[in-house]
Amino acid sequence: MKSQVAALMSCVALVALSSTPARADEYADTIAVFEKAGESAAFFKNAHGYAVFPTVGKGGIGIGGAYGKGRVYVGGKPIGEATMTQLSVGWQLGGQAYSEIVFFEDERALREFTRGDFEFGAGASAVAITAAVGAQASTAGVSAGASGGRHDARTVGRYYKGMATFTVAKGGLMYEATVSGQKFSYTPAS
Repeated sequence: MKSQVAALMSCVALVALSSTPARADEYADTIAVFEKAGESAAFFKNAHGYAVFPTVGKGGIGIGGAYGKGRVYVGGKPIGEATMTQLSVGWQLGGQAYSEIVFFEDERALREFTRGDFEFGAGASAVAITAAVGAQASTAGVSAGASGGRHDARTVGRYYKGMATFTVAKGGLMYEATVSGQKFSYTPAS
């Protein structure tokens, strides 16, 4: 048990180190990647708003976690800051960093997200834009998907309960068959 706790603490440290505070241009760079990435590009035209997380650090050995800081936009202008945390349980080993964007279909979905603390199983609706194949189970259901490359997101990207999530891997290697959910916290701009 002590070795699992020590391993989990190492993973948490990895996550904390890989999710350093984002620079202003990291947001613009991340948005540009998603604007050029196949199907995710279409969401910018019709979404009411979106939350961008330039770097999310993720790690796990049996029990895992992820953390990232982001910014929420409406009409291309920032309206507040957000954080994302994730806890996962199941077979997993490794660490990785990725970028994530959550699109809000309408004002209701944005309002639900920005109420303060919002939770959902992003794995049920996340589309990986880099070359990958995967299957995930979460509190919102089970999903599987595949995509050919960062400019080819012709996969199952669609709104689920008013939100659609896309990810782009930045680095690392992680094997997992987990059940997980993401929790988001929002702070309005002052």
